[in-house]
Amino acid sequence: MGVGMEIQNAFVGHPGVPTTEEVDGALGEAAPLWRELVGWMHQHGAPEEEWKSSGAKYGWSLRLKQKQRNIVYLSPCAGCIRVAFVLGDRAVDAARSERLPKHVLGELERAPRYPEGTGLRLMVRKHADLAAIEKLAAIKMAH
Repeated sequence: MGVGMEIQNAFVGHPGVPTTEEVDGALGEAAPLWRELVGWMHQHGAPEEEWKSSGAKYGWSLRLKQKQRNIVYLSPCAGCIRVAFVLGDRAVDAARSERLPKHVLGELERAPRYPEGTGLRLMVRKHADLAAIEKLAAIKMAH
């Protein structure tokens, strides 16, 4: 579940918001993971969705929000999902005290710090990766 920033967003150069069919096609075997994660986020406090592109060379990502607050950014890639959080100091402290996998805690320690928070990026490739993402999302929503 490492950073995987070398894996390109599936919708680089795509002219508009990708359709559900396009997202499923790009994700391939990871499509059920996408649907499960989005569904979990909706059920646990982040029901709002917004597709955004920071430019043609970056592709499209889905922001899941709680009352206009960005909770998580999901980027569809070929066969996997890039997940990004911007965590404030309290959320980082809470994440450090959680029982998260060692590689997730390692990514948290290496994550760049920005004025708006710590930019944590992870990859979801298998179902087992979802538990840590869900825990981090719950922490973000609570802090």
